[in-house]
Amino acid sequence: MTRDPLLDSANEDIYQLRTTAAGPQGRLPLTPELLNGMSSGDLFGLTQNAGMGWNPAHLLRRQFLILSTQGGVRAADGSPIALGYHTGHWEIGLLVEEAARTISSNGGLPFAGCVSDPCDGRTNGTAGMLDSLAYRNDAAIVLRRLIRSLPTRRGVLGIATCDKGLPAMLMALAGSPDLATVLVPGGVTLLAEEAEDTAKVQTLPARFARGEITLDHAADMGCRACGSPGGGCQFMGTAATSQVVAEALGLTLPHSALSPSGADIWRDLARRSALALMNLDKTGTTTRDILTADSIHNAMVLHAAVGGSTNLVMHVPAIAHAAGLPPPTATDWARLNRLVPRLVDVLPNGPRHFATVQVFLAGGVPEVMLHLRALGLLKLGARTVSGRTIGENLAWWEQSERRTRLREKLRQLDGIDPDEVIMSAERAKKIGLTSTVTFLQGNLAPEGALVKSTALTPALLNAEGVSHHEGPARIFTTEAAAIAAIKQSAVKAGDVMVLIGLGPGSGMPETYQISSALKHMKGGEHISLVTDGRFSGVSTGACIGHVSPEAWASGPIGRLRDGDIIRVRIDTRNLEGRVDVISVNASELSARTIHPDLKPDPRVPADTRLWAALQHASGGSWNGCVYDPDRIIRLLEIGQAAEKNHLAGS
Repeated sequence: MTRDPLLDSANEDIYQLRTTAAGPQGRLPLTPELLNGMSSGDLFGLTQNAGMGWNPAHLLRRQFLILSTQGGVRAADGSPIALGYHTGHWEIGLLVEEAARTISSNGGLPFAGCVSDPCDGRTNGTAGMLDSLAYRNDAAIVLRRLIRSLPTRRGVLGIATCDKGLPAMLMALAGSPDLATVLVPGGVTLLAEEAEDTAKVQTLPARFARGEITLDHAADMGCRACGSPGGGCQFMGTAATSQVVAEALGLTLPHSALSPSGADIWRDLARRSALALMNLDKTGTTTRDILTADSIHNAMVLHAAVGGSTNLVMHVPAIAHAAGLPPPTATDWARLNRLVPRLVDVLPNGPRHFATVQVFLAGGVPEVMLHLRALGLLKLGARTVSGRTIGENLAWWEQSERRTRLREKLRQLDGIDPDEVIMSAERAKKIGLTSTVTFLQGNLAPEGALVKSTALTPALLNAEGVSHHEGPARIFTTEAAAIAAIKQSAVKAGDVMVLIGLGPGSGMPETYQISSALKHMKGGEHISLVTDGRFSGVSTGACIGHVSPEAWASGPIGRLRDGDIIRVRIDTRNLEGRVDVISVNASELSARTIHPDLKPDPRVPADTRLWAALQHASGGSWNGCVYDPDRIIRLLEIGQAAEKNHLAGS
C-alpha cells in the first residue's frame, strides 16, 4: 500500500509515546503566610514557571518582562530558518537573550514575549500598506495587554526598531505609568560597500521603466543594499527618528539610538539596559516619573535637530496621549521648528548624506544635545532611565571615554570628521542647512499640511530660502495610476501631481514609491506632489502631505480637476507657506462635487475601516491617529440617543 506523505509519516520514532512524565524536581518556595495570601493565578504561575524548567528555588525572585518585536526564526549561526519581515527585527532576539541573562545573573526572573511588526518598505505600493499605520495602534494595545497579563512583573524592557513596531512599543510603555520601563532601540544596519542604500534601491523599478538604469544594475544593487543582516535602515526615516525620539524622551540609556546591529556595543546596550530597569524598580522610579511635558518637549527638539521623519508628527502625540500628557499641536511643532536649527547631516537630507551608523559614531543623540544645550533649547532637568537627568547625562557624555573613542573611530574607519556629521549651530548655518518641517495652510489645506523642508533640493530655493511652484494639477485617485504615469513619463516638469483618497479614511498609506521616483527621475525635482496621504521618513522633494481635511472628509483637495492651477509656496527659513488652487475661486471650488474617479478602495480591510473611524472620532491625524475612549464612547452615546429618538418619532 502506498503511503501518502502528507497524511502519514514513515518515521517510526513518532510512535514512541508516553502519557506521563516525572515532572519538575524540587519544591515551590512556599510559606504558610505566602500561600494563604495567594490568588489561584499566583500559584498557577509558579507552577507554570517550574514546568518550563526554571529552578523552583528561584521562583520568588523579582520578575521582569522583556517585550520585543522579534520576527523570523534565526539559527544559532545567524542563518535563516524562516525569514522575518525585515532586518530591523531579525536580530533583536539576541538583545532579548542578553537582557534576560543579565536579569537572571543579577537575581531577577526574566519573562519574554513578542509582537512582531511589518515592514513599510516591503509593503510600499501594495495593499499591505493599507494595514501599516493601523497596525501601530493594534500592536500597542496587544503589548499593553501582555504587560497587564503578567501581574507579577515589576518592570518592562521594550526592544524594538522599526517604523511601526517602535512607536507601538513606546505607546505601550507610556501607557504603563506605574511600572519601571526601559526602551532598547534595536539599532541600524551597516552601509553596504559600493552599493546603493536601502532608500535608493526602492526606486529601481521606476528608474528601470524610464530607461535610466540597466537590468544588471538593478539586480546587483537590489541584492546588496543591506550591509548587515540586522537593524533598521541606514537613513533618518521613521525607524531611526523613532530611536532618536525614544532617547530624547529619557526612556533609553544615553547614546542608545542608532547602534550598529550585531556589534558588541549593541549587545552591551541590552545588558546595561536590563541593569537600569532593575535599578529603577529598586528606587521606585516609574514611567510617570520619566515621561513628562519636558520630555515631550525634548523629543520634539531632537526631531527638529536631526531632520527627522514627518511621521513623528503623528507618533509623538500618540505617545503623549498614551502617557496622559497634552499632545503637541501643529502650532507647537511649528514653533519649535522655527527655534531649533537642523544640526545633523544624514541620509536622506544631506548635503553629504552620512548614514545613521556614522551619526552614532559621531556621538549620536548626546552629541546633538550638547549643541542644543549651548543654545538653551533643552529641558535639562528631565529625568531619564539612567537615574540621572538629561543635564547630568550630558555632563558625563562630554568628558566620557566613550565619546572620545567613538568619534576617533569614525575618523579611522571612514576618514570622516565627526563635526561634519553633527554640527554646531554656527557651522550648520554657514553651510545653509534648512530646518526640518514646514507647516502649510491654504485653500487646499484649511486645517493644515506639511512638507519636509530638508527634502527640498537647494536648486529649488531662492536666496531667501523660499520655494515657489505654480503649475497645472494632474489628479490621481490611486497610487497605482500615479506611479504608472511616472514610469510612462506622462507627467512632466512643472506639473503638480495631486494624489487624493489616501488619507486616514483609507488607512493613510505611505506614498514613498511616488516621492522616491520623483527624486531619482530626471527632471523630477521640478514636479510637486500634493496629497492627503503621508510619506516615508526618507521621502525627498517638494512633497506636501497630510493635507487636511482629506478628500474622504469632503476636503477641497478632493474637488480638484486636471488643469487647475496650483500654487505652492514654501518658506524654509520662517517655516511657513501655502498650497492654493488659484484658477478657481472659493465658491466655485466648494460648488464642485468630489472628483468622479474617487472610489472606495476595495482592498481596504474591515479592520482598517474600523481604525479609520475610531481615529477620526478621536481627533484624526493631527491628534496622532489615536483612540480616545472617552470621546468615542461619548459620540456613540450621542448617536444611540439620536437613533432612539428617531425610532420613537417614526
